[in-house]
Amino acid sequence: MNRLPHRPLAVGPLRAFEAVARLLSFRAAAQELNLTQSAVSRQIRALEEELGAQLFARGTRHVELTGAGITLQRGVLPLLERLDATVRQIRMARGRKQVSISTFASFASMWLLPRLEAFQREHPDIDIRVSATDHLVDLDDPEIDLALRHARPDTVPPDAQRLFGEVITPVVNAGLLAQSRQGLAPPLESPADLARHTLLEEDDRRASAANLSWRHWLRQHGQPRLEPARWIYLNFTYQQVQAALAGQGVALTRLALVHEPLQRGELVEPFGMAARLPSPWAYWLIPSRAAQPRPELAQLQQWLLAQAAESRRALGEEAAGDAPEAAAARHQFTPAAAS
Repeated sequence: MNRLPHRPLAVGPLRAFEAVARLLSFRAAAQELNLTQSAVSRQIRALEEELGAQLFARGTRHVELTGAGITLQRGVLPLLERLDATVRQIRMARGRKQVSISTFASFASMWLLPRLEAFQREHPDIDIRVSATDHLVDLDDPEIDLALRHARPDTVPPDAQRLFGEVITPVVNAGLLAQSRQGLAPPLESPADLARHTLLEEDDRRASAANLSWRHWLRQHGQPRLEPARWIYLNFTYQQVQAALAGQGVALTRLALVHEPLQRGELVEPFGMAARLPSPWAYWLIPSRAAQPRPELAQLQQWLLAQAAESRRALGEEAAGDAPEAAAARHQFTPAAAS
């Protein structure tokens, strides 16, 4: 078998391989690719001859990947995804203006999306694509223009722009607190009273979760051994907030993300401003290294920075005329009015 060791592989057989490897069926792969089953089989055989290795163990009723097939699948999938993303970007550049943002789910639902309508009213010719995931995306991904991230200052790239800092605070449904003060529910006047309430905890194993945990907050407020009446563990911040709004317990939340429901009086801080706890983490805008400079991207970026400045002012994070870098060095809020 004559093979050139450095000759590149054709994309067609790789797509056929990826489909069969994912579906574990030549017939299903053929249907997906709009080819005949024999055509897919020929492409796989050609690929196996090119590589000098069998990629599939073919049975009478099933198909399985061999060791070589598993190795190839790991390499092919990200390459094809990157190729498809690049093609989509090229096609979109010929059509409507579009900007893609990557962020995490809670930030998207609680800060970005409620504000995004205003940008779309001002720029109806620009489409916005929001990719909300709690997995960090590659900043070299050509399908991403901007990333909005939650990180420590020493971990972000030099071109990252700080949006605002982070403070955590207990919040509770306003009605539940009113019932407590009327004697219709257990008291909620000091951290020790949390022993008679349900605590809504973010069930997160990432490094940032240590500063968002009730255990951390309780230690800082003199209650290291407190056990609540019960725990409810939730995956995301927005789930905690929804549970708190529903009166299901006391949530420990990120002040920047619950400022609006606090201002509307839907949520309240039962222990006031004294219970707020600064975090070394902050929120950042990070341009993608693969993004092509264009007017619509610059417009969205400037708009996001303006929205972040409004959030800082609303939270009292920086005084008028205070330099952003000075605020970043402090990593704390000037307390806003308690609800």
